[in-house]
Amino acid sequence: MNNIEEDNSPFAAVTTHTSKIQRQYQALLDKSTPFVLYRWVGTGAFLGVFFLRVLLAKGWYIVAYALGIYLLNLFLAFLQPKFDPSNELLDNEMEDGSAGGLPTKQDEEFRPFIRRLPEFKFWHEATRAITIAFVCSWFEIFDVPVFWPVLVMYWIILFVLTMRKQIQHMIKYRYVPFTFGKARYGKASAS
Repeated sequence: MNNIEEDNSPFAAVTTHTSKIQRQYQALLDKSTPFVLYRWVGTGAFLGVFFLRVLLAKGWYIVAYALGIYLLNLFLAFLQPKFDPSNELLDNEMEDGSAGGLPTKQDEEFRPFIRRLPEFKFWHEATRAITIAFVCSWFEIFDVPVFWPVLVMYWIILFVLTMRKQIQHMIKYRYVPFTFGKARYGKASAS
């Protein structure tokens, strides 16, 4: 006899079906991982469709503003190192005097830039947020009447101030969150 009884309750059926959908979704995400450009082009196009929806419907400005704030927050996390050098210099000085994250002096060893928010998670969270905002734009309850030029100006000011602060941080601790291909060195001359 088998000691394990099959659970035929509706809860078990829903759980089984949900886990199957989650596995299929994860498999789809895993297959899309190497196609960085296509993923971002698709997300950009979807963002364009959302903004077109907002402009043509002349509403849901607060949803677009909330999406903009969230995407700015994700972008800042994408630009920041996983271990903030300002915190490490203040709190976690090592025995040899070097910080644990990014090199701060010319003679320190190279440590690769590790993002606080990896590119794939940035893409996934951004796409998910755009999807949620798009769905919200079809429900009247989320169409809060606001004067949208104020929201646009406030978002632009917020973007400029936060990016200025981020760029100052990058200059102060000498890190660049982007790499542009493999480093090329001059050809060795044959003598």
